Amino acid sequence: MSRPVLELQGVTKRYRGEPPVEALRGVSLTIVEGELVAIVGQSGSGKTTLVHVMGTLERPTDGQVRVAGQDVFEMSDRELSGLRAWRLGFVFQQFFLLDGLSVVENVANGLLYRGVNQADRRRLAGRALGRVGLGHRLSHQPNQLSGGERQRVAIARAVVGEPAVILADEPTGNLDSASGASIMDLLRDLNDEGRTIVIITHNHEIADSISHNVELRDGLIVRDAAVEGSFASPSTADTRWGVAGE
Repeated sequence: MSRPVLELQGVTKRYRGEPPVEALRGVSLTIVEGELVAIVGQSGSGKTTLVHVMGTLERPTDGQVRVAGQDVFEMSDRELSGLRAWRLGFVFQQFFLLDGLSVVENVANGLLYRGVNQADRRRLAGRALGRVGLGHRLSHQPNQLSGGERQRVAIARAVVGEPAVILADEPTGNLDSASGASIMDLLRDLNDEGRTIVIITHNHEIADSISHNVELRDGLIVRDAAVEGSFASPSTADTRWGVAGE
């Protein structure tokens, strides 16, 4: 049976202010090893906050977050940095590549905090770039690549360390429709190889094409659909931890 790699239970996130802003309001969600999951919601739904909490970039106000079985609530900042380096891969809409470094160096930086020596970092980075179809671009600078190619570099950087889960936040948001479709095909191929991937998007067409899709609205999960062929067990397929707020 597949193991949970990302678990949220009763998670809230409240920002100080007058009045306080409650960005997440009791979110519970389980993602298991090997799943491809879409989390969909409009601007202001809490998607960005959710991905930050799932990725340990922000701490929840209340509730429990487990990454690869580890409860992150009591971890120090140093421990969280280590957890991110070993267990999480990130893909963002803005790519976040360094123009002063070659493509292979950008990907090798994904292993910088693992204590891997430089030669092995470059070797593993080259292999990851080959997997995303950019083995011929290792020495190029990011500004010499198209938007779709830059996103492939970002995906290579996310997968190079074989993390437990990859969080892809609006991975097609800065791309034209053809490049976006190509990136989605790549993410599906990587999932077919066994990688666990969570795609955060505002695009319902993308979400509806994925078997386990979750809709977020006003900081609440209002739909969590795991259809036949996904990893939901018979006992949880209808609710997947339930719908928060009900």
